[in-house]
Amino acid sequence: MRVCLASTSPARLMLLRQAGIEPLIASPDVDEDAVAAAAEAERGAPLAPDELVLLLARAKAANVAQSLPHQHPGFDGIVIGGDSMFEIGGQVHGKPHTAEVARARWRQMRGATGILHSGHSVFRIRPDHDAVEATAVAQAAVTFADDVTDAEIEAYIGTGEPLHVAGSFTIDSLGGAFITQVDGDPSTVVGMSLSTVRRLTGDLGVRWTDLWSSPATQ
Repeated sequence: MRVCLASTSPARLMLLRQAGIEPLIASPDVDEDAVAAAAEAERGAPLAPDELVLLLARAKAANVAQSLPHQHPGFDGIVIGGDSMFEIGGQVHGKPHTAEVARARWRQMRGATGILHSGHSVFRIRPDHDAVEATAVAQAAVTFADDVTDAEIEAYIGTGEPLHVAGSFTIDSLGGAFITQVDGDPSTVVGMSLSTVRRLTGDLGVRWTDLWSSPATQ
C-alpha cells in the first residue's frame, strides 16, 4: 500500500517517516490565496479557521490525487493533504515570512494560549476505481512561556526558523523550549495529526499498519 504526501513540508514528511511511512512527495499546484478568496467571495464573508484549513487541505490533496495516476500508473494507496493555521487573540496567522511580522507575533504569543487548526484530506486511489475522500480538522491548544525575553525572540528569529512555519513557531525544533503546554495531539502542532490521519485511512477501508514501509517496520 503506497502513500503520497501532497506537501513539500519537511515537518509533515518527518512525521510520516517517524510513523514508519516513506511516502512519495508531490507538490500541489494550488494558489491558496485564490482558493480562499474565491470561497469567501462566494459566501460573502470570511471563512472560520477550521473551514479555511480544511478547504486548502482538500484543494491540495485533490490536485495531487487527480494527477497522480498519470504520473504513477497503477498507484494503489492514499494521498494525504494538509494545511495549518494558528489562531490567537481572535487573529488567524499563517507563515509570517518576515522578521518584523514574526517579532510582533511572538510578543503577542508570550504568556498566551492559541489554537493550532490543522485540516486533513485523505484520498483513496486505486486503479480502475473512482477516488474517494475522507476529511477532518484537528485542533491543539498551545501555551507559550511568559518569561520569553526580547533577546530570546530576536535570537530565535535570527535562525530563520519561525519565518516559514504557521504561527511563527515549531514544537519539534528550536521553538519547543518556549512552549509550556500542548492540549491535544502534539503532532497536530508539528503540522499533521497522525491520529486523525489514521482514523481517516480507516474510514476509507485502509489499515494503518499496511502503510508502514520503513525498514524498521518490515
